[in-house]
Amino acid sequence: MIHAAEGGAGILIPVWQEIVVGAIAFGLLCFVLMKFVFPRMEKTFEARVDAIEGGIERAEKAQEEANQTLEEYRRKLAGAQEEAAAIRDEARADAVAAKEEILVSAREEANRIIAAGHANVEASRQQLVRELRSEVGNLAVDLAGKIIGQRLAGETATEQTVDRFLAELNDDTASEASGAR
Repeated sequence: MIHAAEGGAGILIPVWQEIVVGAIAFGLLCFVLMKFVFPRMEKTFEARVDAIEGGIERAEKAQEEANQTLEEYRRKLAGAQEEAAAIRDEARADAVAAKEEILVSAREEANRIIAAGHANVEASRQQLVRELRSEVGNLAVDLAGKIIGQRLAGETATEQTVDRFLAELNDDTASEASGAR
């Protein structure tokens, strides 16, 4: 307070003892900070930097692994698509082959049925011709017998007469057909 009474300029200038005590306290504070606090802070910052850089490296490795896995899946997908296309093509080829086989089998069966039908028709025609010959022959013999007034003797003679009559009939029909042409 003594200095305050002397004039207004003393208030701004500190007392030298306070400066010394403040400097010693500041030096002690700096020593404690440098010795104990700053190294710990430096270690903490280094650990953070390592964690961040390690995290970035791990993230880059994980990204690289993910890209490799994605590329592997794409290759597998392409392979699966190719395999599916090959299976579809093979199935189509099998279907075409089966279709052709069924068609060939159906044609063979149809030809067999047609041949059997022709054979049946031919056998029926032959049987009808035999029956008609016999019937025509009997009618001709009966008619000839009525015309002549007597029964022609023997079945052998009847058959020979019928055969001769039909042969003459065939010759007449053949000559008319060739003359008509």
